[in-house]
Amino acid sequence: MVVAETASFQAAPARDVPSDFHRFAFMGSGKEYFGIWIVNVLLTIVTLGIYSAWAKVRRNRYFYGNTVLLGRAFEYHANGKQILIGRLIVLGGLVVLNVIATLVPILALLPTLAVIIALPWLVVRGLRFNARVTSYRNVRFDFVGGVGGAFKAFILGGLLTIISLGLLAPLASRWTGRYVGSNLRFGGKAFHTDPPLAPLYRGLLIGALFGIVVGIVAAAIIMGTFRATAPAENGLDDTVQVSLVWLLAGSSYVVLLLVYGTAMLFYRAAVRNAVWSATRFDEKHRFLSGLSRGRYTWIAISNLLVTIVTLGLMRPWAAVRMARYTWEHTSVLVAGSVGTLVSEIEQQGSAVGAEFIEFEGFDFGF
Repeated sequence: MVVAETASFQAAPARDVPSDFHRFAFMGSGKEYFGIWIVNVLLTIVTLGIYSAWAKVRRNRYFYGNTVLLGRAFEYHANGKQILIGRLIVLGGLVVLNVIATLVPILALLPTLAVIIALPWLVVRGLRFNARVTSYRNVRFDFVGGVGGAFKAFILGGLLTIISLGLLAPLASRWTGRYVGSNLRFGGKAFHTDPPLAPLYRGLLIGALFGIVVGIVAAAIIMGTFRATAPAENGLDDTVQVSLVWLLAGSSYVVLLLVYGTAMLFYRAAVRNAVWSATRFDEKHRFLSGLSRGRYTWIAISNLLVTIVTLGLMRPWAAVRMARYTWEHTSVLVAGSVGTLVSEIEQQGSAVGAEFIEFEGFDFGF
């Protein structure tokens, strides 16, 4: 019964979700977020980037605070000082490594090697920090993953994706989803995520085919426009010929970006559906995601175009639009009574809610 409901949810629009599914909601608005965003931008510029740490806190508190499940919103408890210290530590380390590499040429690869070695640890610290500064109904999240798992999920998976020209991207996505999801805790209870490979490869194939179609259409439009507006070939001087070559090269680059970007957006939606729909909480409550890959891709591309055309002023509207669409197509199927689950969560609040206050650490930006 549950399996059948899950399959129908993934294939059906949000309005067809059965009543047993409790959907997330995003209550923010572009107009409201614009006030926060413009202040963040201006203060970040005036302080030469220092305020960006506090800007991140204000942004996250707004988006977390407007993400609602079962009538209650999430909360974000980090402060700007924690984020700034983490960034300064990373920046200071990179500066020191590059100075050493400059003074001792034989150590030119030292910064790269140090980043590869340190990246899994930084990822773990970042995931743990972000989990511990997030709460729901006064209960904090936690992350218990280790460095080895982070290396496999983020370093080895990324290398395999590159070496295989993307063919092993679903395997890497599965490793990442499993590592992050299965090491997340809430009120002392565990999440478990084990996405299957089939929908990931299906998403990759469909995304690649759609990207190729978009590329062909874009190339045809560009070449048609070029032939209609270009002067006759006879009598062209070298300057005009060079300009035409550069124009063709630039157009080809744009087409490649369209192909890659469209394919990746399609694939990203497929990954989110597969990972979220394979996630369980406390071995019984099921999370489901039913994003339309085409709709998600259209929202992302149109958001980008509107942001560019308005010189960034519509960025708040675009961010809220994407958040609203994503969360409205995410649900949880509660096993048993919702009231019982809520009561258990709130009882955990008094026991676990303040446990991590002294152990949040710093956000290293990964």
